[in-house]
Formats: sequence, structure tokens, C-alpha cells
Amino acid sequence: MTLVRNLRARRYVLRLRPDGSARVTIPRSGSAAEARRFAERQADWLARQLERLATRSNQPKEWLIGTEILFRGEPLKIEASANGTILFGNEIIKAPHATNLRPAIEKHLWRLAAQELPPRVLEFAKLHQLTVRRITVRNQKSRWGSCSRRATISLNWRLIQTPVHVQDYIILHELCHLRELNHSRHFWREVESACPAYEVAETWLKKHGSLLR
Repeated sequence: MTLVRNLRARRYVLRLRPDGSARVTIPRSGSAAEARRFAERQADWLARQLERLATRSNQPKEWLIGTEILFRGEPLKIEASANGTILFGNEIIKAPHATNLRPAIEKHLWRLAAQELPPRVLEFAKLHQLTVRRITVRNQKSRWGSCSRRATISLNWRLIQTPVHVQDYIILHELCHLRELNHSRHFWREVESACPAYEVAETWLKKHGSLLR
């Protein structure tokens, strides 16, 4: 564990580096001893992060024929067809002369997400009497969705890889931010009212967070 003092920091912060080592930031008035005690109190969090890091490390960077990835929450294998196209479940994807099929498949999945997710956002917005001014489907690297003060809902295209109930939860989560642009108790009451089984979706996302890589 590495201890680093930051005179501008207001609190102790524990981070896990990509190589698996931990780093604790010590604020101006803090001490190394308290930093170690802080890290010990975060032992459960650190263990979960290490488990996620190990999962991400085992994920294939290249997608080849035979690679298994998630699609709508189900594991599917990439298969080759006789005419040179790729078969991915019921999806037919063109990727001529490509060894790494990931770029072609990701492009295809992004296109599907852009077609399917925005209408679902509008459907839920109408149901809950909310106004959405803009919807985007993006390649976000660290989160599943976001909501801006200008009522723009942005969703990660990788949601197409998750089950429908998870997609719906993320959409409802972001729509609830139109009422509460924070994560206060009142916000989570809004989420629970709109999506009573949200904790089930949260559990799935924690388990499969390696999709954001």
C-alpha cells in the first residue's frame, strides 16, 4: 500500500491501481497512522475491487470465432458462417478479413442500442410524466448512464449486453435524476418507487461490471 500526502485533499481517499496495488491519499491535517486505519476499515471494499480487477483481467481483449460474450444478458458464442459473415445469436454481422471481431461486433451492438434504448426512455418518461429533451447512446467508459441539468439522458451502448430488467433500471435511475439531480435518500425513494426490484439489477451490474472496459 502506498501513502501519498496531498495538501489540497480534504479527506482520506483509497484507490486501487490497475496493477492491483492500493494507494491512500492523506489530507493536509492527516497522518500516516490514520491513513492505515482508514484503509483497514475499507478492507471489504478493497476485496470487492480486487475481485472485479481479477475478473476484468480474465476478459478477452480480442473477440475471435468461439469467443463467448453477453448479449441481452445471455452468453453467446461468436460463430462463422459459410459466406464469411459472423453469426452472433440471431444477428448477422459483416467483418470481412478481420481476425479480431470485436470492433465489428461492438459497432453492431452500438447500432442496436441506439435503435432500442431511446424509445424505451421516452416510454418510461411518458409513464412517469417526465420531460426528456435529448437522448444519446454513447461509449462511456466508467458508467452505465447519466442525466444532465438540461434533461439530456445519456446511456452506455453496452446496456444492450445486459438483461432487459437491468436496462430498464438504468433508464429509470437516470430519469429519476430529472426530479433529484443527486443520490440523496429522497432520490433513492424515487428509484424504489419507479423500480421496486432495483437492487436485483444493481447486483447484476456489480457482478458484470467488467463489461465497462
